[in-house]
Amino acid sequence: MTLQLIGIDLAKNVFHLHGVDGSGREVFRKRVYRDELLESLRGVTPCRVVMEACGGANYWARSIESLGHKPQLIAPQYVKPFVQRNKTDWKDAEAICTAARQPHMRFVPRKSIEQQDVQNLHRVRQRLVTARTALVNEMRGLLHEYGIIIPRGRRVFTKVIPELLVAQGDALSSLTRETFYELLDEYRSLELRIDALERKMKALCAAHPICRRLMAIPGVGYITASAIVSAVGDIGVFKNGREFAAWLGLTPREHSTGGKQRLHGISKRGDVYIRTLLIHGARIALRYAHRHNDRQSRWALDLMQRKGTNRTVVAMANKNARVIWALIAKDDEYKAFPLAA
Repeated sequence: MTLQLIGIDLAKNVFHLHGVDGSGREVFRKRVYRDELLESLRGVTPCRVVMEACGGANYWARSIESLGHKPQLIAPQYVKPFVQRNKTDWKDAEAICTAARQPHMRFVPRKSIEQQDVQNLHRVRQRLVTARTALVNEMRGLLHEYGIIIPRGRRVFTKVIPELLVAQGDALSSLTRETFYELLDEYRSLELRIDALERKMKALCAAHPICRRLMAIPGVGYITASAIVSAVGDIGVFKNGREFAAWLGLTPREHSTGGKQRLHGISKRGDVYIRTLLIHGARIALRYAHRHNDRQSRWALDLMQRKGTNRTVVAMANKNARVIWALIAKDDEYKAFPLAA
């Protein structure tokens, strides 16, 4: 019996290993602690080592690859159907091996240290943007209790709130004004931190050749471009642009049976953050499409007349995802084709 595949159920401190041969028969089972994992794999014949894509999986994949093994990450939702009977750590490791042996199984692209560094910027920025939105809504709600109404929109809020606090000085007590000025200082502090992170993203995109090519696509800016580069390590894991769009959840969800095809809305699977950025970028591109005379802009405007704005925005995001795949996979530049005169 020759060991060909090892499934590892990752955890914080205790790991469970399940090894199988080419026919799927169990070769060994092992329970090791965190500091023993690499040592236990060091003397093993190089083989495939499969883990669920979870916290710390990219670190362990890089460490295991340095030992000569071939690490692969698999999505947890693809492993769950293969867990037999009751769930245990041993069953999870065994299910990972079973799922990884399926001929058409798809694996999660691994991330390098550089990609994780960029992702850290996006995660921190996303948290700060959420906190900024919550702070604006809190201040608008509190001012509403005093009969002061502020128009919707962050930019309007930034302009109006200092003037209102001065103009409504008599209607607010000194304690209330002090509280709102402290909240305003907190808001400005969040703005400064977000701006600092965005400047770092701009600098990274300016120095990265793939990001520069992606930013030529209408609706793709430095935030979207850097997020895609940080999330997609090897574009070769996607056979074509449609697979990449499906990975982002931008393709129709299908529920066909009895020879009848039924297509619903987009699946919304995959990376929610990148899908959101692509859709918001497409919405902005659609807003200014009437200013351009290229094929994609004309196509978008015609589609909006037939299908409405929201469907057109999603269709544009899907098209941009396919264009992104083509630019990265074929190492090409974006070209906007003008309409014939």
